[in-house]
Amino acid sequence: MKTIYFDNAATTQMRNEVITSMTKIMQNDYGNPSSSHSFGRSSKSLIEQSRKTIANSLNVSAGEIVFTSGGTEADNLVIKSAVKDLKVTHIITSKIEHHAVLHTVQELETEHEVLVSYVNVNQNGDIDYSHLERLLQTEDKTLVSLMHINNEIGNILDIKRVAELCKSNKALFHSDAVQSVGHYKLDLQDIQVDFLAAAAHKFHGPKGVGFAFIRKNSGLRPIIIGGEQERGLRAGTESVHNIVGAEDALKHANNNLESEYSYIKDLKAYFIKTLKTNMPSVTFNGNSADLDKSTYTLINVCLPIPPKKAAMLLFQLDLKGIACSKGSACQSGSSQKSHVLSEILNEEDLEKPSIRFSFSIYNTKEEVDYVIDVLKEFVEQ
Repeated sequence: MKTIYFDNAATTQMRNEVITSMTKIMQNDYGNPSSSHSFGRSSKSLIEQSRKTIANSLNVSAGEIVFTSGGTEADNLVIKSAVKDLKVTHIITSKIEHHAVLHTVQELETEHEVLVSYVNVNQNGDIDYSHLERLLQTEDKTLVSLMHINNEIGNILDIKRVAELCKSNKALFHSDAVQSVGHYKLDLQDIQVDFLAAAAHKFHGPKGVGFAFIRKNSGLRPIIIGGEQERGLRAGTESVHNIVGAEDALKHANNNLESEYSYIKDLKAYFIKTLKTNMPSVTFNGNSADLDKSTYTLINVCLPIPPKKAAMLLFQLDLKGIACSKGSACQSGSSQKSHVLSEILNEEDLEKPSIRFSFSIYNTKEEVDYVIDVLKEFVEQ
């Protein structure tokens, strides 16, 4: 059976070069980085080289990169510590954030009586910047947490504009950049974000590793206690092979950024054009079909299918060897509607099936043709 992977927003295939470098580390550099002997020092050196490489790619200092188990932990570290240790009493976010942010904020609202404000989102899924500016007019110590690229509809936040708004209003700014690091060039000297989260498995690296950018002298403290690893900000023996894998994946992503951007964007444009030609009644959620206002890596498609038939769509696609998603992979298995789409779609469109297709350099136009043929057959049968 033909198999096609169009779920790259959930996770990506690892590059062969990354697998090779990680295998070499696992075979040869197995010392505990906290040990003082040569085996430990060798592992520690690899971690610090990876830290430096990643920091250079973001134009920050190595001491501002803290390795974590992924984006979720990085989000939790920043948001929880901001409340506990930086005495933040007001959090501004949106209702279309990843649950790593939303659920953390909701917990802090309940347990620490933090005031939570949700910035308005229009029907395309864009943030209302004027409303954000009004919400920032407060004497409370405030943290703004808004994702750079939405993982379901692909909308791109004007992250520099938000950073400037926060700075002028003396608020801290955290951004979940899990869908953008490795896909876009970010200069964090130009973009004055205070905190940022990333995950290696979104840019063809290993799962189980990511990092937080924490601007120097932030005052953040660890939420995982037990050792002085990661400059005291994240206890636990570092996963050396995963960290080197993250570094290697990011190096390859940045070195090939322009060519891969062009290839994948062209693939997305081809998908949109071909789908519209074959199914004129199809619609696209958020800005996902706008090549200028959304990430080049995904689209979110609303199909003209009645609810009863829609229930079988993902199952039928899977039977045909097609991997895609109805939303975030973190919600897989849930019968609840997407919280993102619930904010931007009317009730009629919410009853129709919405599917996220997300692309990588390993996809082809031939695969697009096959997927659209399968979709058309299902809709028309």
